Amino acid sequence: MSDWNAGIITEFRENAGAVGGMFEGKPLLLLRHIGAKSGRERVSPLMYQAVNGGYAIFASKAGAHTHPDWMHNLIADPDVSVEVGTETVAVTARFADDEERAPIWSKQKAEFPQFAEYEAGTDRIIPVIILEPR
Repeated sequence: MSDWNAGIITEFRENAGAVGGMFEGKPLLLLRHIGAKSGRERVSPLMYQAVNGGYAIFASKAGAHTHPDWMHNLIADPDVSVEVGTETVAVTARFADDEERAPIWSKQKAEFPQFAEYEAGTDRIIPVIILEPR
């Protein structure tokens, strides 16, 4: 997975946030976070949805039965940054409550049906995390 992510990260940075392949034309950001155990910087390419001046990201892990590692890192340290296009933005992560999550998640599934497939593939509720600029 890290080699695959490395290719996407390189392409993103070389093309002002534009990438091809399965992410072509889709809203993609790079989440820069610190490993809760390692203390090292990590970068995760993720699809996002613009929400009230911030960004919603989705801990889908492609429908796996466990949460992605980056989510645990956000719990340990919610002050992170994102690269969107050519901008780097300092943000604070928080989990959307059920009421806030519902319309964001519904929109994501409607616009990108693979998220509905991820939901169908797991028993867990896929968290929606809001990244608010600091």
